[in-house]
Amino acid sequence: MPDSPHPVRNSALLKVALKRFASAHIWVYRRTNGRLGSRMLWFPAALITTTGRKSGRPRTTPTLYLRDGDRIVLPASYGGRDHHPAWYLNIRADPRVRVQVRDQVMDLTARDATADERQVYWRKLARIYPPYKGYQDAADRRIPLVVCEPGTTP
Repeated sequence: MPDSPHPVRNSALLKVALKRFASAHIWVYRRTNGRLGSRMLWFPAALITTTGRKSGRPRTTPTLYLRDGDRIVLPASYGGRDHHPAWYLNIRADPRVRVQVRDQVMDLTARDATADERQVYWRKLARIYPPYKGYQDAADRRIPLVVCEPGTTP
């Protein structure tokens, strides 16, 4: 058994399965302009495109989101795993992102939520997707909440 305290969540097989699911999800979302794929099960899903911090190439990931006016809030939960998702690390290197919500594509700037924003948004996200309540307790890291908003890159 692996040394990880979360062997299933951190397994290589799960990583491969999730990567294949994500690729299919992105394909369907884009081909239908968000008519299909804008929900993961019954939860709201967006596509986020970042610039790869190593490759410099666009990298797209489907993720759950919360809309707050012209802001899109993304939890970098990675299913409660013990490390940040690649898209979050990419944002730390280059905060310019493209977010697609259904047929709307927005060029935004990403940043970590403030402490006050985090309290408000985490509660709202946990109402949308109840497993988030346990993700923070299960992870050996603080799960970032990313606020994507119109504006110029700092």
